[in-house]
Amino acid sequence: MLTSIFYHIDEFCKEYDNFFSEKMLPSKPRHRGGRPRKMHLSEVMTISVYFQCSGYHNFKRYYKDYVCNVLKKDFIFLVSYNRFVELMKEAMVPLALFAISRNSKNVTGISFIDSTKLSVCENLRIYSHKVFKGFAARGKSSTGWFYGFKLHIIINHLGEIISFWITPGNVDDKNQKLMNMLTEKMYGLLFGDRGYISQKLFENLYNKGIKLITNLRKNMKNKLMELYEKLLLRKRNIIESTNNILKNTLRIEHTRHRSIQNFMSNAFSAVAAYSFHKNKPSIGKELIARLVSD
Repeated sequence: MLTSIFYHIDEFCKEYDNFFSEKMLPSKPRHRGGRPRKMHLSEVMTISVYFQCSGYHNFKRYYKDYVCNVLKKDFIFLVSYNRFVELMKEAMVPLALFAISRNSKNVTGISFIDSTKLSVCENLRIYSHKVFKGFAARGKSSTGWFYGFKLHIIINHLGEIISFWITPGNVDDKNQKLMNMLTEKMYGLLFGDRGYISQKLFENLYNKGIKLITNLRKNMKNKLMELYEKLLLRKRNIIESTNNILKNTLRIEHTRHRSIQNFMSNAFSAVAAYSFHKNKPSIGKELIARLVSD
């Protein structure tokens, strides 16, 4: 997997460097301490993304114990841990663009939407936590209050992420601007939970060719829902499985960040790493065909 990750990142970095070399004015290279930087951007990004697949829970231990020992033969120009943390901040934008580029272009017409919390500290430390002041916010999820951000994602029925966005924790899932960005190139059926129930949102998406389908509240009548749509709605747990992979198998959420740049770099690395995950939750084509035919 390391070779595959590096190959795709290196190809991306070639295009990234070519694009910005054409757009930006020439400037004198700045080198730390007068020495040229030996570690390439693609290597920094590869190490960041591979951390999500490594099984380590602590990046410092991963870098010092695993990268500097086991992977030393693959990355011969390794820098100190503190220097690498600085390089991760510089890699935030390329990691974001790479994660976006890894979004599946396979919009199948059957999609699932959900959001999950990304806490940046324990609730008891909210008032003393200063690192994300002005960026994070208090929000409420199905498990209670938290302080941090939200990851909003849309996947297709094959378990591939086709759109994602990170917002402060107090942004409503039904936010119109957010939904327009998430569903920009989508069509067909979009399944969500009760948190997306909104007449205005339904009409806005319907006019774009997207039919939003959610579970109904007790005081609501069944309207515009076919039998196969009800059956597909029962499969909405595949996006919860996706969130579980991002948070437990990968390491998109932890409370040890010391800057907004490192938080974002870690989040983008996790989303990019998910695209390399082999066992994505999915609904088989045969089951889809049988549900639609029934």
